[in-house]
Amino acid sequence: MKRHRTGWLIASLLGATMAVGAATVEECVRRALQDNPDVEAAVARIAAAEAALRQAQSAWLPMLSVSANYARTDNPPQAFMMRLNQRALNMMAPSFNPNAPDDTDNTRLSLLLKYRLFDFGARRAGVAGAQAMLQAREAMAQAVRNELAHAVTKAFYGVFQAQELAAVQSEQVRSLEESLRVARARLQQGAAVRADVLSLEVRLAQAQEDEVRARNAVALAVAGLNTALGGANLRAEELQPPDPAASWIEAPDPEESDAALEAHPALRAAMAVVEARQAALRGAQAARRPVVNAFGSVDWDSPNASDYEHSYLAGVMVEWDLFTGGRLAGAVAEARAEWEAARAEAQRTRHQLQWDLDDAQIRVREARERLAVTARAEESAAEALRLTKVRYEQGAAELAELLNAEVGWSAIRARRVAAVYDYRIALSNLARARGVRADFESHRRESPARKGE
Repeated sequence: MKRHRTGWLIASLLGATMAVGAATVEECVRRALQDNPDVEAAVARIAAAEAALRQAQSAWLPMLSVSANYARTDNPPQAFMMRLNQRALNMMAPSFNPNAPDDTDNTRLSLLLKYRLFDFGARRAGVAGAQAMLQAREAMAQAVRNELAHAVTKAFYGVFQAQELAAVQSEQVRSLEESLRVARARLQQGAAVRADVLSLEVRLAQAQEDEVRARNAVALAVAGLNTALGGANLRAEELQPPDPAASWIEAPDPEESDAALEAHPALRAAMAVVEARQAALRGAQAARRPVVNAFGSVDWDSPNASDYEHSYLAGVMVEWDLFTGGRLAGAVAEARAEWEAARAEAQRTRHQLQWDLDDAQIRVREARERLAVTARAEESAAEALRLTKVRYEQGAAELAELLNAEVGWSAIRARRVAAVYDYRIALSNLARARGVRADFESHRRESPARKGE
């Protein structure tokens, strides 16, 4: 039965075109699956595997061929057979001379039918191998899809992470500008020294330099996202910020993640390749045994391409290659080695995927803990900076105290921003390691920092 998998898989891989307007992370993923050349290559490989399966399945059907030829000869045996097939041989004719026949023409039309009756499972092995390879290509395509989805998700959140870090730098610049204004006012009143103003000016210049770097980091993040999208031309303002209410998302249960490993597309692809190699070994072994073919033909012969006379031939033939100079034995040895290599590769893939999953779970746990810690520390750092500014303005705090508070607040703000998006990226990476797509709109829960409010 003919199978139509390519159309279904293209639809599942490519999805709908991204809508005009603000682009969400899911819309960016859909666009990447539409435009990225890796997906296009994966779909093409599936189409090739489907074609190979159709070729393998065709071995169960009879072969029918037609031919036509024209020949002219004075060779005695061939001329004799031509006249005989034309039903025109007259051995009593005065001109008949079998040793020196006249030039004889013959036009032959032939219809040949051939069907393999038995081959010790060679055709069955070919079909099984082609089916397994198709499954491997489909699983590989799904693995490509998962990898690309994570790459786009990571790049998407990287843009907003860079933007918020740039905003943190801008806030620090404004805060230092305000502190510098206060220091200059105190200097005019004689309550501060010139060194305080100079120190703040140097610190402000450093913060402004960091702000320039942060703005450039946003441009680089956008460029990385466009590259992941397959050469798109999105701008940062066209991206829709993630829902702040979903900033704390429940990670999948580790036991569920371990169970998902067996269904990982990369592992399924590796196991399907093992099955295909094993089928190829069975086919190579079957090629060393005899095959039984049935055949039949119908021929039409004529001396002048008209008034054809027809004849038929039918029979059964057994073929067995007894000696091939080691070619068949070498083919079996090669197929066996390929099968053993595929099994080892599948085992290596399993170990690599397990390590990747463990690493992803650890990174999620680490990012979740960082998110909880920085959420609490941010409020403390902001309050410490506010109180230090008031004390410095009143002359009750030294400049070093103020600068330390500025640095502490900026650092914890940056770590908080990094933790928020690192957690989202870690969840996407965990989904990739599990072989599934991440769902950022489910498994929400309240942040531990908010629970304490």
